[in-house]
Amino acid sequence: MSTTGMVATSQRAATKVGVDVLRAGGNAVDAAIAAAAALAVTEPVSTGLGGDCFALYYDAATKKLHALNGSGRAPAGLTRERFAERVHDNPLDANAVTVPGACAGWLDLLAAHGTWKRDRVLAPAIELAEHGYAVGDITAHYWQLNADRLGKLQRDISELTIEGRAPHSGETFRNPGMAKTLRTISNGGKDAFYRGEIAAAIEAVVQGAGGALTQADLAAHTSTWDEPISTTYRNVRVWECPPNGQGITALLALNILENIELAGLDPLGADRMHILIEAMRLAFADTRWYVADPHVTHVPVAELLAKDYAKARAALIDRTRATADVKRGSPVASSDTVYFCVVDGDGNACSFINSNYMGLGTGLVPKGFGFSLQNRGANFSSDPTHPNVVAPGKRPYHTIIPGMLTNLDGTLVGPFGVQGGFMQPQGHVQVVTAMIDDGVAPQAALDRARFSIEPVDGAQAILLEQDVPAATVAELERRGHKVKGGITGYERSAFGRGQIIRRDAGGHLTGGSDNRADGVVEST
Repeated sequence: MSTTGMVATSQRAATKVGVDVLRAGGNAVDAAIAAAAALAVTEPVSTGLGGDCFALYYDAATKKLHALNGSGRAPAGLTRERFAERVHDNPLDANAVTVPGACAGWLDLLAAHGTWKRDRVLAPAIELAEHGYAVGDITAHYWQLNADRLGKLQRDISELTIEGRAPHSGETFRNPGMAKTLRTISNGGKDAFYRGEIAAAIEAVVQGAGGALTQADLAAHTSTWDEPISTTYRNVRVWECPPNGQGITALLALNILENIELAGLDPLGADRMHILIEAMRLAFADTRWYVADPHVTHVPVAELLAKDYAKARAALIDRTRATADVKRGSPVASSDTVYFCVVDGDGNACSFINSNYMGLGTGLVPKGFGFSLQNRGANFSSDPTHPNVVAPGKRPYHTIIPGMLTNLDGTLVGPFGVQGGFMQPQGHVQVVTAMIDDGVAPQAALDRARFSIEPVDGAQAILLEQDVPAATVAELERRGHKVKGGITGYERSAFGRGQIIRRDAGGHLTGGSDNRADGVVEST
């Protein structure tokens, strides 16, 4: 709790970096970019300069939200035929590498809304990379799993290992290549990443593995500023970035749930979980079809978020049984990650998410630069009739989504998010309903046992954490859900890892950091 500023991330070192920036007079964006860079150093399995980012920024002076899309596009040489042959059944193929948008996203957000220069903001991460940091327990576990997986593909990730293995929990890890990369960007800005020696190294490793990405693709990259999308839920407004992100999935599910009274239902009981699961299935059925790059394909955002449409979709929920075959609706005629958030003493807030997609992405490391390249292109479709069909220069359906809550008068409630692939909108819905329908604090909302629909299409298995009562598991099975319950330990990563900071009318902050990760929330 705090009356000044607060930072919540999935790594203690990154949280400290962000808090130090706030204490030194930086604002929420300065602290967020410093933390993003620190996370790229301390959690390279999940995030880094080889991936993408999205951000929502709340300006307290104007009560206005700004949405940054820092996702990259498919290479000019990635045709549908090449994708179908190489990537469709192999998400780690070099042709799954899209342009990494994180570097431009960091610097564009900083230039627009920060107060510090990039050299000052990146300095703490450079120090961490050069001098090292103690690796977290959960981070070490997944680092080794992904190192083993990529080793079988003979990917050279030696720059991200210690003598060929992942660092152990508590062991110090140094990354001189990453320090070099960050220092190069600190000195030369975006051009130092998207042109010159870093771009040449990216092209060399991708082309050497048979991929399509070129230096010309990198040089052509730009972030975009988008109008954030939102819906009202009970007494708050929930904000997300628009497509090509999947934040609309959370908004659609919340619109459906607004038609049903949840407050009187046991949060871990079968009735409540059944309703939330069915609402998520309906939302995914729509968005897994309609969400695509809106600069290439029309995405019916307004129609999907119409309250009447949600009411009609809510009427499809049978309270007594699972829907075996969920179909998309017709609103028109015719995705390993890090999430973190910051609120400063003036009430500005930044909700930020950065990702390599799968652990260490493709495992392709530009030689000498200490980061791996994402495999975000694996989320394209090869179906020529699908809105998300792959095409040169197109952005794919994107799983990473930062969230923000405001009061109906536009004042800040706070940033929130839950990282973890297609779990992310499911996590958003579960923490928002916990806070709004049940009135629980951020930490309690994050600690509550979750469900996860895996995979998201159709009526496949429902994963349940160990703390979901046995009676709930049995009743969900009786209603026709395919349930895998009792999940605990490291496997809890399937349920995402979130951060929340909530601000009340008096300016008091209450934060939470997910116990499924290595992170912490700290105040100034």
